Amino acid sequence: MAAFRTFPLLHPPTATLKPCTGDEMEHFGWVCSRCSATFGLADIRYTCGCCPHGGRLTLALDYQRLGAGHAPGDTVLLDEPSMWRYRRLLPVTESLSTSWVALPVGWTPLYRADKLGKQLGLAELFIKNEALNPTGSLKDRASALVVAKAMELGERTVATASSGNAAAALAGLCAATGLRCLVFVPERTPASKLAQLAAYGATVVRVRGDYDTAVELSLAASAEWGWYCRNTAVNPYTAEGKKTAALEILEQLGWKSPDAVLVPVGDGNILVGLYRGFVDALAMGWINQLPRLIGVQSDAAAALYEAWHRGGTEVVPTRAATVADSISVGNPQDGYRALQAVRDTNGVLTTVPESEIVPTARWFTQQTGVLAEPASAVTVAALPRLLRERHIRRDERMVIVHTGHGLKTLDVVMAGSPRARVVEPTLDALRSFITDHHGGEPAFVPANG
Repeated sequence: MAAFRTFPLLHPPTATLKPCTGDEMEHFGWVCSRCSATFGLADIRYTCGCCPHGGRLTLALDYQRLGAGHAPGDTVLLDEPSMWRYRRLLPVTESLSTSWVALPVGWTPLYRADKLGKQLGLAELFIKNEALNPTGSLKDRASALVVAKAMELGERTVATASSGNAAAALAGLCAATGLRCLVFVPERTPASKLAQLAAYGATVVRVRGDYDTAVELSLAASAEWGWYCRNTAVNPYTAEGKKTAALEILEQLGWKSPDAVLVPVGDGNILVGLYRGFVDALAMGWINQLPRLIGVQSDAAAALYEAWHRGGTEVVPTRAATVADSISVGNPQDGYRALQAVRDTNGVLTTVPESEIVPTARWFTQQTGVLAEPASAVTVAALPRLLRERHIRRDERMVIVHTGHGLKTLDVVMAGSPRARVVEPTLDALRSFITDHHGGEPAFVPANG
């Protein structure tokens, strides 16, 4: 039996877990986030069956065996430019994590957004650009680990419910590895995301209803036909894949924790994944404190915020109808743990008006050159309110997690935008166009022209 260090809220104070057979995996196990039941890594597949809540499973690690107290370079594979640089903190065998990967997931850039920061009056604002993952979103991290586990378990078919990005991530990784993929998406999934799924060759099931309806059908189908289910939070490896984004943020900041990390929130699993990564780094002695986690929702899909506002631990499902399809979730699958993660970091949950999301996505793109899907814009839209309510300070170091590429939702972001005017191929016509376009000030026309 191996002893595992655990942390408040998402874990019980202490735990002794039954290890998985095989020396390589003995330093991992599972803890139920609700009833604190413990399991060996191979003893359970999805959620806890020991409690009435079907509690989500949280990974527990034997940090001492993993090298706690030593420099990060003793654990991190510094010559690996992908999420697998943190393989030793991930519950997957070395042979799979280094040999099967056909897509280079992770190690996305973190960079200062000085122009945007100046516009908002913020001293140190960074963007973690997850849109540069292979299929265009942070969800690639979760799917990469899930697919690795599917191969380790000998599974041939993987299924998931998704509003688009998780489906694309799974479809892309299955295409690269030869696994069969079924994705269940709401009927109103953007056409560009459906096209991406078709391009990867996934079997796409458009479900009449919303995301929560698609989740229910995917779970029933996976149980009926024995498919390996990737569903967010139901499959415990999803959060563990996403935690690599947090580890990258810390490493790219020189192993110095930012003051706050801002995240768009739907199911809550990205919040949980980031928390898991920051907790791992703290336990390993690589940072001295956890950053505050700030989750942002649309006021048209605000189940987690409502629970937060009430001071509760249970999320009451609501109707979700936001243009930000990636976070249009009425029944968050990882709500309980997400609320705990925010509280454990002294963070906050907030909302933005639905009417501000698309205009902010356009403005964010113009200020940064990063093409944002609507869900990625909610964090920026929330910054003025967060400043006003003193949840953040102007002199703090903040990281915005940009979760998805705007090319997936161009039809939404550009709806109502004026079409480019056709100009005759003459300098006089061009001069007239530039003068009109800039309100009578021909900024690009030479003064002697």
